[in-house]
Amino acid sequence: MGSLASFFSSSYFKARKLFRDLAIQNNAVVQHYEIGHLFQQQQLTIDVARFGSPTANKCLVVSSGTHGVEGFLGSAIQSASMNKGGAATDDLSIVYIHAVNPFGFANIRRVNELNVDLNRNFMSEEQPYKGADPGYSLMDPLLNPTSPPPAVEFFWPRAALKIARHGFNALKNSVAQGQYEYPKGLFFGGKKPSASMNIIAENLGDWIGDAQRIIHLDLHSGLGKWGSYVLGSTKEIPAEKINALSKYFGTEALQTLDPKGVLYEIRGEFGVFCHKLFPQREYIPFLAEFGTYFILKVLYALRYENRVWHWSPDDLLLREKAAEMLKEAFVPESPQWRKMVVDKGQRLIAQAIQALQSESTTQ
Repeated sequence: MGSLASFFSSSYFKARKLFRDLAIQNNAVVQHYEIGHLFQQQQLTIDVARFGSPTANKCLVVSSGTHGVEGFLGSAIQSASMNKGGAATDDLSIVYIHAVNPFGFANIRRVNELNVDLNRNFMSEEQPYKGADPGYSLMDPLLNPTSPPPAVEFFWPRAALKIARHGFNALKNSVAQGQYEYPKGLFFGGKKPSASMNIIAENLGDWIGDAQRIIHLDLHSGLGKWGSYVLGSTKEIPAEKINALSKYFGTEALQTLDPKGVLYEIRGEFGVFCHKLFPQREYIPFLAEFGTYFILKVLYALRYENRVWHWSPDDLLLREKAAEMLKEAFVPESPQWRKMVVDKGQRLIAQAIQALQSESTTQ
């Protein structure tokens, strides 16, 4: 292919075809999992490509599209990585999970067919699908208006007033950590496990095989500085292991899911769920977040798209405008941004491989 930006596809189906074609060309084991929904009379699928032996002791997992529309970024990084050929060895396998949320990817939404934010849906057995931070209830009228969008509205001054009264970090954390009481609202984690969660839970063990040391990069976009990235790690991973990995990823990139940072603690987070599936193994998940626009611009795009989807579903012009706004917020059209993030995504994957290949990474 041409430039790094050319790995970005214009639709979910084109991204899926490129992913499948490159995986087959490079001799991966490729599997497809239907989620039970159609788009344009075609089945929506989670696709998995595995390179290397299932008996390898180490495994790198790279997942995309947990937040549907963000799959354009993750898919581009995955395809660019596969296009280089295999980096797997006898003792290192690589698993690419494409489009964890294919419904959102295909429909240019962040959520699935039930308005569920999948990165709030991966709950452990002891976690109930209920509750919302009191701060979310405070913000609900601003975040989730129950009417079609007017020609002129006052989101920006209202948001500025809320921030002035309650503080930016406090509002960000209370709103975005996940809620389970507003089914048509933003950051809704659902009322039960999603089809995607069930597919992951049933099959992840087969994909990673016998690996005892796993690093998992879940690719996201929308938070942070333009074209940069941070790696968010869960509190379940001991600090000494994260510190050891800073040798490979750099201390400036590593963050905990901390209310004071770019990222924040999340209920039902995908990587934490995967980590808990394998308590006897060293499974280290990272949420890799690539920055786009200022956070309020991203939030406005989320809010506008969600409002149109629920309260103006038959207005095709508004639907198109909302989809374009959301896609630009999470996957900017800028060729410079696209080249930059694919390049950094390749380096991130190379760093993870280097970390796994080092016997002393977390010993």
